[in-house]
Amino acid sequence: MDRDVISRSFGSAIELDQADPLAGVRQAFDLPHRVVYLDGNSLGPLPKAVPKAMAQVIERQWGATLIKSWNDHDWITLPSRVGEKIARLIGAGPGQVICTDSVSVNLFKVLAAALRLSSSPGKILSEADNFPSDLYLVEGMNALLGEEAPAFEVVQTDALLDHLDASVSILLLTQVNFKTGALHDLAELTARAQAVGALVIWDLSHSTGVLELELDAANVDFAVGCGYKFLNGGPGAPGYVYVASRHQGSVTQPLSGWMGHAQPFAFSQDYVPAQGITRFLSGTPAILSMTALDAALTVFDGLALAQIRAKSEQLGAYLIHLTDAIDDELELISPSAPSQRGSQVSFRHPLAYPIVQALIEADVIGDFRAPDIVRLGFNPLFNSFSDIEQAARVLKTVLKTGGHLEPRLNARKLVT
Repeated sequence: MDRDVISRSFGSAIELDQADPLAGVRQAFDLPHRVVYLDGNSLGPLPKAVPKAMAQVIERQWGATLIKSWNDHDWITLPSRVGEKIARLIGAGPGQVICTDSVSVNLFKVLAAALRLSSSPGKILSEADNFPSDLYLVEGMNALLGEEAPAFEVVQTDALLDHLDASVSILLLTQVNFKTGALHDLAELTARAQAVGALVIWDLSHSTGVLELELDAANVDFAVGCGYKFLNGGPGAPGYVYVASRHQGSVTQPLSGWMGHAQPFAFSQDYVPAQGITRFLSGTPAILSMTALDAALTVFDGLALAQIRAKSEQLGAYLIHLTDAIDDELELISPSAPSQRGSQVSFRHPLAYPIVQALIEADVIGDFRAPDIVRLGFNPLFNSFSDIEQAARVLKTVLKTGGHLEPRLNARKLVT
């Protein structure tokens, strides 16, 4: 489908779906009947390849081969093999990505590595709209370092460039704003940071699998990302670490567990880091959850990220078109230009929480982000234009009929 088809003429959802070259990929997912799932940017749905792969590992490997599976079924290299699959999706050459731990744990590793690598003891710079967990990690690391902690400056997004000077040693950013979907120019900000001597750490949790990423071409230093959003690896799926090859010989990370050792089964009392990206491993790999992610990644086989990104832009444009002027209080806060947003469209409304609950009750699953945001994410691998049309129709019905005004819908759940 031509990238400009939506902007020229909004056809019917049926026509758009018929022209969609990715329409058949939807069959790779086990989606609940009649549910419009617009929360794949929080938790991807179940790929059909996953249960079979899990059964194989549980029954025939763990069950039948027991501990021999570390050798017989090559469990020991699974983090590297999954890392290489992810590397293709982020524009990284071989030996620069490893699958391991969570985003938070991995961010702690690369923050510490970047601090040790930095040529000057400058400050860490981030933005107030960064994903809060990333900011928490810096605060926690600084509390651990005490008097030796670097200064940590958090500024508004539009002030980033004004504060990006020679006093900054590390720039920490998330490429896609988790609330609005606004998209940073990864290549430009990386170049600007490096021009003043700073290292750059990118959180790509809301990018990987739906954006065209070229980390090597952009000369990125470090990146982390998760496996349970657009990679569809399941709840709690392990994340990944990217470390540019030029840094790998000189960086160390603080969680020096045995799997990051040069010879883990020598059981030496002294830690010697492994060569390359493997030194960013720590403890024993979570084979079951990593197996699920490994199987989920097969959905991307043979697909071009440019095609995935093009459909993402089209889905967002269609949603914005269909929701235009639905309600005076429903304010679009995502960038209107497709090239400036990730794979989501967000609205502000004073009754955002009950609106989201009313949508969910009508089988349109999005999510709420405090204090007043209705967030609708979409994954081009399984979301259709018919999904978008149905979501817009339900949203319009909820707002016009006052379906969100029922008091019970205001009861806050633990997970929003």
